[in-house]
Amino acid sequence: MRSYEGKLETVRRLAQASAVTAGDPKRILVVDDDTALGRLIREALSSRFRCEVDATPSPEYGFELALKKRYRVFVFDFSMPTIDGAMLFALIGKVYNHVNPPLVVPPLILISGRGDEARAQELIKEAGVRGFLPKPFAMNRLMEKIIEVAPDLATARPLEL
Repeated sequence: MRSYEGKLETVRRLAQASAVTAGDPKRILVVDDDTALGRLIREALSSRFRCEVDATPSPEYGFELALKKRYRVFVFDFSMPTIDGAMLFALIGKVYNHVNPPLVVPPLILISGRGDEARAQELIKEAGVRGFLPKPFAMNRLMEKIIEVAPDLATARPLEL
């Protein structure tokens, strides 16, 4: 029991330590077990929105990134082998809600190629999922969805290197 409490406290501290400051660039987190698609999405979004885009095929690493950095939008694959995108979103939300002060959970856009549209529509109503795109999709459709949920990204300034 003690080790669980210690781990929870570590997670809380990580999440709090990464609170957004005014100078933080806008970021997008992409988690998709299709590595090639994740890379393609990262390149397209970073080019279009001129912001930092982290992409990983691992939901576990995506969870870690969500605790270390603040993101403006999440784009998660709905169907992944270990943790689906909706579960990952719920886990991140639980951590964000248990820090003091609670952190705002970024909007989620789910993508999937496995005919999960009915379940995704339920999640849009219940769990704060803000959009769903069935694969294959045109990259401009994903960009439109991102602008719908985060209009400020449409005018994001280039990253300073």
